[in-house]
Formats: sequence, C-alpha cells, structure tokens
Amino acid sequence: MQKQYYTNTSILLFFIIFSLSAIQCGTGTPTPQYIIETVEITKIIQGEPIIIEETVIKEVVRTVEIEKTVEVTPTPFFNNRVTLLKSIGQEPTTFDPALAADMPSIDHIHNLFVTLTKFDPVTGEVLPNLATHWEVSDDGLEWIFKLRNDVKWVHYNPLTHEITPVTNDNGSIRFVNAYDVEYGIQRSLNPNTSSNYAYLLDVIKNAQMLSMGKDAAGNDTDIPYQERLGELGMKALDQRTITFTLEYPAAYFPSIMGMWLTSPMPQWTIEAWADKWTEAGLINTSGPYALAEWIHNDGLMLLKNPYWFDADNVQIEVYKGLIIEDDAVAFAMYENNELDTVHVPIADLHHVKNDPQLSKELHIAPLPCTYYYGFTHTKEPFNDVRIRRAFSAAVDRLGLIETILGGEGIPANTFAPPGIFGASTSDKHGQDYDPELAKSSFHDFLDEKGLTVEEFNTKYAITLGYNTSEGHAKIATAIQHDWQKELGVKVKIEDQDWQTYLATIEKTSPIESMHHVWRAAWCSDYPDAHNWLHDVFNSQAGINRIRRNCSDPNCGGTIGSDRFDELTESAILVTSAKERLKIYTQTENILAGRMAAYIPIYHYADAIVTKAWLTRNYPFISGFDLYNWKIDVESR
Repeated sequence: MQKQYYTNTSILLFFIIFSLSAIQCGTGTPTPQYIIETVEITKIIQGEPIIIEETVIKEVVRTVEIEKTVEVTPTPFFNNRVTLLKSIGQEPTTFDPALAADMPSIDHIHNLFVTLTKFDPVTGEVLPNLATHWEVSDDGLEWIFKLRNDVKWVHYNPLTHEITPVTNDNGSIRFVNAYDVEYGIQRSLNPNTSSNYAYLLDVIKNAQMLSMGKDAAGNDTDIPYQERLGELGMKALDQRTITFTLEYPAAYFPSIMGMWLTSPMPQWTIEAWADKWTEAGLINTSGPYALAEWIHNDGLMLLKNPYWFDADNVQIEVYKGLIIEDDAVAFAMYENNELDTVHVPIADLHHVKNDPQLSKELHIAPLPCTYYYGFTHTKEPFNDVRIRRAFSAAVDRLGLIETILGGEGIPANTFAPPGIFGASTSDKHGQDYDPELAKSSFHDFLDEKGLTVEEFNTKYAITLGYNTSEGHAKIATAIQHDWQKELGVKVKIEDQDWQTYLATIEKTSPIESMHHVWRAAWCSDYPDAHNWLHDVFNSQAGINRIRRNCSDPNCGGTIGSDRFDELTESAILVTSAKERLKIYTQTENILAGRMAAYIPIYHYADAIVTKAWLTRNYPFISGFDLYNWKIDVESR
C-alpha cells in the first residue's frame, strides 16, 4: 500500500478501505468487514527547530493505522457472470501457502497461487507451470529451473470489484519472479513460520537443519535464521532463474515444486499486513483466480484473473464455495439445483445408484487417499503394542465398506494406496481384520495387568475422536460396535469442529487433551511412498501425530525405538526401483503389522455427482483445478 504525505498545520485524514465485499449468494444482510483507516497527522514541534541538511523543519508527519469494522451491504455485481456453486466441507484454515495443512485450504491455494510445476489432472504427470523447463545434473543433485516472464501479481479491490496488476514503486507492473519463489520457500522453512509441512522440503540441501534451528552437528543454534540463508541449497540467480542443490538424488523433485508451500509469496504484502495478509481485499495472488470474498465459517468467492497468462482458456468467471459441514444438507441443495457438484453422502449412495437421473450424474473413481485411525502412542494403554494390535485387528474393514460406505472403497491393511509407487500389492502385508488375533492380544494385556474387561473400561475410559461429519460419525459408530463385539471394550465417541479438531490432534497438544484413538486421512502430495511412510510417520522428520518414538516432553514422553525411521531414510538414497520397493514393503509391515502403529481402514473411492451442464475432471493428485472446468450456460 502506497501512502501519501501532507505537510501543513492541520490534521489531515484520508481513508484507504479494504473490505470483503460481502456478496453472499444474493442475500441482503449487511456483513461486518475489515477496513484499515490510515490517519496522517501533522504536528507542530515545540521549542527549537530541527536542522536536517540545512533545512529548518518545524513539522513532523506520522502515520497511524487503525482497524475498524463496518457493514457492507451485498450487491448483485457478479450475478450475470459464469458462476460455479460448490460445497466446501470445512472452513479453510488459511490461504497462506506456508501454513496450509488441510485440503479445503490447499485446494483453494492451488487456484490462487502459481507454482513452478503442476500435475496433469488425469495422468498425474508433472508439467511446467511458472517454470518453462528445468535441467538436472548427471549426479541428480543440481537442478536449474527457468521461469516464464508473463505471470503478474494481482489484487482485487472490493470497492470497484476490479482485479488489477500490482505495481512497483515506479508504477511498472510487478511480475512473479525467481526471487518471489526464493522468498516463499525460505519463508516455509523459517522456524518462526511454523509450517507443518516444512519437512517436505528436506530434500533441499541444509533445509531440515535450518527449519529445525540446528547447526551442522545437529545442535541448537542461536544464529538467526535470516543470517544462515546462504547455507540453504537454493538461489535465485536472476529474475528468471532459480537453482537448487539437493541432499541426495531425488527424481521426484519436480513434484515437490508443484506443492502449495513452494508457491511464490508476496513479501511486500506479508510484511505490510502480517497474519491478516490472506484476507480478501488485502491479499495479492498470482494464480488463475483471485480472492474476492472470505466470510469466515460461511463461504468464499474467487474471481477469474483476467491477467492470468492462460486466461483465454479459463471459462468459469466466479466460484462460490459454501461452507456446509453437513453432507446431507449439501446433497439436498444439489438436488435442488443450488450446487453444481457435490460429494455423495454415504447414506444417499444407494439412492443415487438407483435413481434414473442421478445415476447418470454419478462418478466413482479410486483416489490416492487412505482413511485411518491414529493411536496416541504415549497415552495409556496405547503405549502397549498389544492394545494397538487388538484394536486394529478387531476392525472389520470389508463389512464397514459394504454396510456403511455402500460398497465404495478398498479395504486397507497398509497405508499407501494402489497407484502410489511403493504401495503394497499383497493382502499378506500389514494388518487386516483378524478377530482371533484381536482377542488374544487383548487378553495377553489383561492377564499381565491383572484386569478384567470391566476394570479395563473403568480404568482407561477410551475415547475416539473425529471432526464433525455425518460420514465420520457413521464410521465411528460401526467401529465402536466392532470393538464392543470382539473385545468387550466400551469406547466413548467425541466429535469436534474442524478447527478445534486439527489443534487437538497436533503432536504438540497436551497429552491429556488428546483422544486415545482419532480419525484421520492422508492424500498423496506426490505419487511416491516416501510421501506416505516417511512424511507422515517418521518420528524425526514427519508429521508424527501418533507420537511414535516421541522424546519430546510435550508429546508425552519416550517409547521404544524401531527400525522404521532408519529404513524410510535409507529408501531415499536408493536409486534402484526394485530395492526401494523391497524397503517400502518392509516398512509397511513394521508400521501396520509388527508395530500396529495405526489402523488402516480403507482406501478412498470418490463418489461425486455433477450436473450435466458442468464438465469437470477428477485429479489424481493436488485437489480440484477450477481453471480447467467448463459450464454450458445455455443448458444450465
């Protein structure tokens, strides 16, 4: 934001207003919005004049920024644009690429910000995006990316409803460049940013060391992060060239450069607005869409970016995402033509398959996602492998899929799903439904502790947690029944809203607030088992919400070691595909089988209905690509 300065003896006020436009699906209810009031105050200096370069100064100007809340009445400005209406299951947590950790956030970031690479929505192939091409050295360690020169930073003005290019101080257009990429990745790695996914960049030389605030010997260091950036294996050579040096050869590195946390980021905007920089009216973006509205816990609106380099091939002009946590409500709106595409609730799948019209609109396809239950390893009694094995082996995966999921899903006995390199191809691996094993493991524990089943229930009062959703509730109830049937265990089910739930299951949350068992899912960021086994469960470099091998007092203490971390690290260095497959098979068996670290439940099959007037795809990797979808306006 550029400020104007005045010098006279009166108080001068002017306003630069940033609002959220509040165009909420035709409603007329005023909505509270942010404005930033910039107050320029000229003050007479009392006493002796100040001499600066021989000029007598008797006046001083200071700028004061005051946050206020106003009400903006919705307008019909966008009513005649090509508009997509879609449900969002939960409120996105952030549109900050460095901080996003949930799919509602990541899906929208992919439409708001450009990345060096992107994924083909059908094949998953890595394609150029901001980068025109890249080269790699013979040893696989040095990468050079060359960037296109026509991607503009843009800003949406909620007063004029216009998207305009961001300009430099001299009035020239600000294009996305290699220094923006460099800043974005540096920010994602900065320990002060606290990015949950910084570990995905560990392949870059010294990235893990810097992100963890360690020196080369692995010790904590007091040297500020900004003073150590010269150690990072990344450098912007000029506006159109950025280079990377890796810790080890990684053929999948271009896939990493298509991930949201590698997005170029607008340093000037972040420094001006701090944690508010992603709000509508403040944010600067670089993707095919711009953020026009974000009314928290209600909905958001994206507008087509007319300055996008491929804007001629982007047909949908307005996207309205409504935050609807109840799947049944969203599906009812779809049937009433209030939404263009929606996930089919479990309870409605049979009806959809048998309805003459809805069955034509139904699309079912495997997804690179796994639904699982995590154990809190450092919370009794789940610090004991026998209890974890008993609870995992007692879950009837196939029965759940047939009775609760309408037959859509693949029973999971390991973590990585079909289609991912390194995924298990045998039902002999990991852990499947085995009631006899469940009973024997459970009673081994009871006998050693001298407990009856009733005493176990009283002593431990097991809780199962999930984020509020009708589908999650049905699954939790079915698995609660399995545990009661096979083990005699009584489990209390607890649900939380999405934001609260995400905070609860973080590995740094107090152990007493953690559920014993909790629902989660993982979808592939890039199609390699490294992203599944290492990135989720490695105790040092992964998310590790299950708190295995946890030595940090914040996550509850220390439990026994295993070879899992060692093996997942070794797989990175192996170049032979055959040898890597052997390692991943071994690690899957350790994780789900011998260690019983979690409960693999099912691999996703996505059931979606889409109106005949909408042509869309179903990307295997990286969420929905709104810019590729088309609407037949006349048919609609």
